[in-house]
Amino acid sequence: MLRNKIINLTVRDVRFPTSLEQHGSDAMQTDPDYSVAYVVIETTNAELKGYGLTFTVGKGTEIVVCAVKALSSLVVGRTLEEIVSNFRGFYRLLSSDGQMRWIGPEKGVIQLATAAILNAVWDLWARAEGKPLWKLLVDMNPAQLIRCIDFRYITDALTEQEALDILIKAREGKRTREEQMLREGYPAYTTSCAWLGYTDQQLTKLCSDALAQGWTKFKVKVGADIQDDIRRCGLIRKMIGPNNILMVDANQRWDVAEAVAWVTRLAEFQSSVDRGTHIFRDTLIHCKILVSPVRCWKIGTFQVWGTAAHMMIRLSSGHLRSIHYKLLVLILYYKLLHRVVHHSGRNHIHELHSYLDRGVFLCTFLNINSKRCAFVNCKLECRSRPVGIQEATVLGYKEPSLMSEGVERAPRGAEHPLSWSLWAGYEAGRGDG
Repeated sequence: MLRNKIINLTVRDVRFPTSLEQHGSDAMQTDPDYSVAYVVIETTNAELKGYGLTFTVGKGTEIVVCAVKALSSLVVGRTLEEIVSNFRGFYRLLSSDGQMRWIGPEKGVIQLATAAILNAVWDLWARAEGKPLWKLLVDMNPAQLIRCIDFRYITDALTEQEALDILIKAREGKRTREEQMLREGYPAYTTSCAWLGYTDQQLTKLCSDALAQGWTKFKVKVGADIQDDIRRCGLIRKMIGPNNILMVDANQRWDVAEAVAWVTRLAEFQSSVDRGTHIFRDTLIHCKILVSPVRCWKIGTFQVWGTAAHMMIRLSSGHLRSIHYKLLVLILYYKLLHRVVHHSGRNHIHELHSYLDRGVFLCTFLNINSKRCAFVNCKLECRSRPVGIQEATVLGYKEPSLMSEGVERAPRGAEHPLSWSLWAGYEAGRGDG
């Protein structure tokens, strides 16, 4: 199966008008239309395809699609065996084109386009091996995983040997963790109750519904107005009680000083709080900020919660350049802080992260109670195999894939360009043309 040659790569711009009801709204993205650049890789075996995507919020998805098309010539014509036998080299090939890298590759359009392609390649590999992606990762030895990671630009902070030593240490108890994950599921939190644009009536109803369904961890969007945040956090804390977990997410709205001041005002609600910038190199800055009262902040494509004794990070596989980057970030934080609580999300269209997290968890850190993934119960009808949720845990899956396919089930009118009635009417109503 690995010798099958890639003969075509297609990409689609798929969007949903979630802003109509304020789903996904936060302090920075006040009217997001949750969207994806959706990649399908075809091979000489008609039954073997790979599916991947990258997450966007509406306008600009067409630019990511153009970037994917521009990079596709680096993928088509290669065999899967050629790619995975030197995955680090393939990763660098996509991110280091002598001309394309001028508009990337560490952030922005090229990073997003690369993420969609790499996610599709990982999915293709898992299907070729007949394994779910998490199992493909679990069955790889530490040296194989390390050979997938590009350490360029960070060896002053983390060397290849240091990363290998960390993964070798993490092998202890891996099979036990695998059995536990399949038996108990993967802990999750809900962010569906408290988008910033929701009314108090919506917050009240959705929190009540979530509590009745067994949820114990809730995330609230904040950052636009401190008095409004105090009121909303007070309302939700009163509803969920003192023992459930309340997390607060400002989505890159704050700088460091503002985050400290804002979080101090919200401290009475016993919440973990979020702060944001846009670049990977801020990792070391985060470690420095841990001495402040801020317990959570966000680095564009991944979030960090923590104190000097405890840290939680959230990584988005639809933004970070796929598994390669996700493993690298986790290992780096583990080295710098020795204890990392891995936390992941987010996308209402797919469950890419929750599926991927199983493999990352099993290959790296030791306690499933220190892991959380996001769950947003929106657009599950578009998933070919929606995630299973039971008692606030994501259930295990055994199908061979990364589980990122499913856009074919999107309702007619979701795909751009604006030629179908759903989107044409929506854009006309917004006055966007």
